[in-house]
Amino acid sequence: MATACFLSLPLFMAEESLPESQENHPSALEWFEGVLAAAEGKQIVMFLDYDGTLSPIVEDPDRAVMTEEMREAVRGVAQHFPTAIVSGRCRDKVFNFVKLEELYYAGSHGMDIKGPTKVSNHKAKADEVLCQPATKFLPVIQKVYKTLTAKMESIPGAMVENNKFCLSVHFRCVEEAEWDALGREVKAVLDVYEDLEITEGRKVLEIRPTIEWHKGKALLFLLECLGFAGRGDVFPIYIGDDRTDEDAFEVLRNMGQGIGILVTKFPKETSASYSLREPAEVKEFLHKLVKSNETKKG
Repeated sequence: MATACFLSLPLFMAEESLPESQENHPSALEWFEGVLAAAEGKQIVMFLDYDGTLSPIVEDPDRAVMTEEMREAVRGVAQHFPTAIVSGRCRDKVFNFVKLEELYYAGSHGMDIKGPTKVSNHKAKADEVLCQPATKFLPVIQKVYKTLTAKMESIPGAMVENNKFCLSVHFRCVEEAEWDALGREVKAVLDVYEDLEITEGRKVLEIRPTIEWHKGKALLFLLECLGFAGRGDVFPIYIGDDRTDEDAFEVLRNMGQGIGILVTKFPKETSASYSLREPAEVKEFLHKLVKSNETKKG
């Protein structure tokens, strides 16, 4: 039986309705010197979500393009530190958005990982990292994709995105009065598939295989590939805006190394240590990291 995590909460709780009393985490820009102090003498490894982090959230997911300025900021970071994009998107799709061959890409919530396709300053042990732990689920995911696509045709604004090893049902353009109906339709389809589960993101329902793999596992896998597993001199920084990024924040908190940075304009409960308000602040943070590293080397 597919599980639906969002059903334990008020269905589709709007971000704006989160209680103001929830803990608000300090700005990574305002506390930048503290971040640098914590990373002193350690190898920074950068992990970046895509939607809502490097590009703004938009109504049409296919138009979530990043600016050339943001691309240059990410390119600059990758010149100084090993850098990975960790996204719920299909790996090929997020690569087409970012267009930087020197990065590591973990698509489908980390279930599809590949290393740089050109010379990188920070190469993994193997020429090409490749991890696809959910390959056996591809046939059932394709079957569910066809079924959900047909079901969602009756709900104006609903969109089903095929991210290869997972599916995303977007309802950002759906009238709020239809949200509960959409959720029931999705759950009804998934009820007969024991190998798949439903989780909720930012106005999106994610359908994923029920395996012990998520963005946090992808972070650990990449650290191992880079030769940093079990080392105390590494400082991972993970920046993301979604509930699915909490898995990575929690891994870092449990490791007691590095920091998680949540991109949000609203107070939220999170395992991240710091916050940034929007992609523009993410870009500023990346620029400051590069500048501080160049100053240190100079």
